[in-house]
Amino acid sequence: MSSGLSVDELDGPEGGGEAERMADETQKTSQVAGRSPTRIALSRLAKDKVAVVCTGILLLLVLLAVMAPFICDWLNIYPDQKDPNAPTPSEMLETGGIPSFGPPNYPFTWDHPLGIEPASGRDNLALLLYGLRTSLTVAVAATVASVIVGVTLGLLAGYAKGVVDAVLSFVIDFFLSFPFILGALALAPIITSRFGGDQDTLRRAELYSLVGILVLFGWMGLARLIRGQVLSLREREFVQAAQVIGVPTWQILFKELLPNLVAPIVVAVSLSVPAYVAAEAGLSYLGIGLTESPSLGKTVDSATVWFQRYPLYLWAPVVTIMIMVIALNLVGDSIRDAFDPKTRR
Repeated sequence: MSSGLSVDELDGPEGGGEAERMADETQKTSQVAGRSPTRIALSRLAKDKVAVVCTGILLLLVLLAVMAPFICDWLNIYPDQKDPNAPTPSEMLETGGIPSFGPPNYPFTWDHPLGIEPASGRDNLALLLYGLRTSLTVAVAATVASVIVGVTLGLLAGYAKGVVDAVLSFVIDFFLSFPFILGALALAPIITSRFGGDQDTLRRAELYSLVGILVLFGWMGLARLIRGQVLSLREREFVQAAQVIGVPTWQILFKELLPNLVAPIVVAVSLSVPAYVAAEAGLSYLGIGLTESPSLGKTVDSATVWFQRYPLYLWAPVVTIMIMVIALNLVGDSIRDAFDPKTRR
């Protein structure tokens, strides 16, 4: 006498549902088993509505930043345009520096959609687009450089033993303990006094020095993360097998260990970009970042004294920074969740 379920019983209402559920799970398992972790993570991101919307917003902001010269040319609002027929700032401004047309006291005009800058007569939309371009350039350059430095030193510190690990760990801890604002305050006057004679030279020097400061104080977190990951990976069988057969150290670091660190590196990159955007805006707002180049933080600094009479002048860069940082952070959170194997989304 058999105690198992017959085929007819499995075909019943409950048995049939159980069989279908088991078949669906088997099919899903086979589909996941045939894909790499990166493809699984990308499929999770594609299904994440927040990530898709925020990615679209970021792509739009990047497109506006890249196309800034063409947009300003098309609208005839380039800040440094030398048009003999263009009105002078004194013709565009009333007494006290308030614009003589457009916001805040006059109707909207397509010639200057966001109005013009008080006291100078430059177009606010042009300043916004070029400031967005500067902020994204600084953030991306600082992120790439800090990732290269952090990953390289983290690999060396995690794989090496003894004196090398101790020295690199001390350097990481030393830079982590050094105050970021104090370093920026100390370096900014030196750069200004050294390159203050030529405006173009000063503009380039400020840009390079700002990226350098952000990298100098921004690589340590990733280095510690990579070091911790390598400490566990170096005891794995594939690393020990490579050591036994005499594979060179650089190949073990960059061909065996580095491919297994893609997930934490991608997550670190996605979270570093918004941090650098906010840092650039904050330093420029404090006057120790970019003073000669268009910048969102610089525009915010200039607009604070006009807030009561001309709110749009301040709200445009503030809202742009807020949208960009929030979108970058949400995309970073989605990437972190997508690459986390413990996530069930």
